Amino acid sequence: MKLTTLKAVVVVFTVAIVASSTFSAQAALRVCADPDYLPYSNRAGQGFENKVAEAVAKALGERLEYTWENTRGRGGFPEFLARTLDADKCDVVMNLPYGSREELTTEPYYVSSYVFVFKKSRNYDIKSMDSAILKRIKIGFESDTPAENGLKMRGLLPATMAFDVGGDSTDSPAVMLNALDNSQIDVLITWQPAIGAFLSRHPDLEVVAVPNARTRGAPEQYAFPMSMGVRRGNETLKKRLDDTISKHQSELTTILSSHGVKLYTPQ
Repeated sequence: MKLTTLKAVVVVFTVAIVASSTFSAQAALRVCADPDYLPYSNRAGQGFENKVAEAVAKALGERLEYTWENTRGRGGFPEFLARTLDADKCDVVMNLPYGSREELTTEPYYVSSYVFVFKKSRNYDIKSMDSAILKRIKIGFESDTPAENGLKMRGLLPATMAFDVGGDSTDSPAVMLNALDNSQIDVLITWQPAIGAFLSRHPDLEVVAVPNARTRGAPEQYAFPMSMGVRRGNETLKKRLDDTISKHQSELTTILSSHGVKLYTPQ
């Protein structure tokens, strides 16, 4: 073989290796997720965020690659985003409120709501945060949420019980439902997707969506459209994810429903 021919072969081979390596690096959907926070996600892939990520990666024709990080550590979810997505350790989170200020968000792929949860046998007349019965019963709520703000506006916080499952990585959202079972509280106000997967174990509980309101002046939002989040500036990935959501919405909805996530239309 002539030297010039050999050089040409080496060049072509080198270009092929570089191209292959570049393709392999780009052919992964890099997802940030909590390794132990069901019903959202875990290392075993049992959460609804895991299943959504699997469906999206398959639709994109890419392998799924996780960066595991505790979302409930010091600094909470904003710190989680700073340590992972913003630090370029991954490219997408699967569950972020639409229009979030922290990141660029896709079009929403579901809308859900905060809910009132109570025993059916109590037959409470609860339709909104202004329902009169709330002044006479023990309320449990998830701290640092719109529910806490709504209770505070109405002067109801002193007689309540706060749960910090979003901040304490040793707690499961199921503890809030257990508190209802044990009559530690009479009604729970929490984000429905946090408890949806556990409700099948509690057939005696009634679940009522908390409607958006402005009876106290300022608008109160309890239903939220949820999106996938990417780093600001990553318009290319956002567009690909938007297209995937549009084409595979029915599949994503089926995944959510199978994990007990109730979809609500804001009132």
